[in-house]
Amino acid sequence: MKRLGGSGVEVSELAFGAAGIGNLYTEVGEEQAYEAVAAAWQRGIRYFDTAPHYGLGLSERRLGAALRERPRDRYAVSTKVGRRLEPSDEGGDDLANGFAVPATHRRVWDFSEDGVRRTLEASLERLGLDRVDVVYLHDPDDHAEWAFREGYPALEKLRSEGVVGAIGAGMNQAEMLTRFVQDTDVDVVLCAGRYTLLDQRALTELLPAAQARGTSVVIGGAFNSGLLANPKPGATYNYATATPELLHRALRLKSVADRHGTTLRAAALAFCAAHPAVASVLVGARSAHEVVDCAHQFAAPVPAALWQELRDTGLLPPDAPVPAEEP
Repeated sequence: MKRLGGSGVEVSELAFGAAGIGNLYTEVGEEQAYEAVAAAWQRGIRYFDTAPHYGLGLSERRLGAALRERPRDRYAVSTKVGRRLEPSDEGGDDLANGFAVPATHRRVWDFSEDGVRRTLEASLERLGLDRVDVVYLHDPDDHAEWAFREGYPALEKLRSEGVVGAIGAGMNQAEMLTRFVQDTDVDVVLCAGRYTLLDQRALTELLPAAQARGTSVVIGGAFNSGLLANPKPGATYNYATATPELLHRALRLKSVADRHGTTLRAAALAFCAAHPAVASVLVGARSAHEVVDCAHQFAAPVPAALWQELRDTGLLPPDAPVPAEEP
């Protein structure tokens, strides 16, 4: 377990991302969702991340139900604010936003203090919890000044009131997260897809800044939405079909992993976890099988010779930290 920044919140080094059980792209049955969370628990995962955005609240409801019988002091839950859900009677589905659920609600951007509090209260109701451990400002890319002016101070108040243990921001970019680390007192930032074997842009400023400030980083998107899990024609990178150049690079990475008797998935997870600023690696899963595989890959040792070959062939920057060689 690792502590998030200066907070009292501790998280497991491998975390469960609950977007999948919110019907990300395809439907997931209630039993399958429950079994995915149960499998995570059985493998020692004690940090679970969700958001109202994921399935218009479905992810939160399912995660809360699956954790209901677990001892509350044994796990950490994070959710997000910035997208408030309002009832909608327009009908149809939510696939335009990536989720195979009925469009019973619509998302409203809201980083105001009132919006942050209302969004968190609704999340607690869906989760069936009296508290969450971490709250992130969710994707404030196009609302930066609003988020810094009102959203962040609202989270700071919630933390000072003891409503939440740790606060931060979660985004699919590194640049604004660096600003959060440098200009605010966040405990943690969640950086998705910007620190992987294919994209190390977080290494330039974000991770050094976080390390210097004592701010924790949670890394999501270790597989870049699929390409590093199974590189093949048609594989996705950042939620779109990977370019031929990226596919070629991923296949080269896989070839090196194969040559050293490991898997690309194991190397991808180990790389994310190796930076000293990283507290946890967040992996999305929609089934017990996926959870078991991720836990197995995360625990698998990766030969030091693999990292050396990646550096020698230019597939990895020489300054990127890699796991310490096992004795």
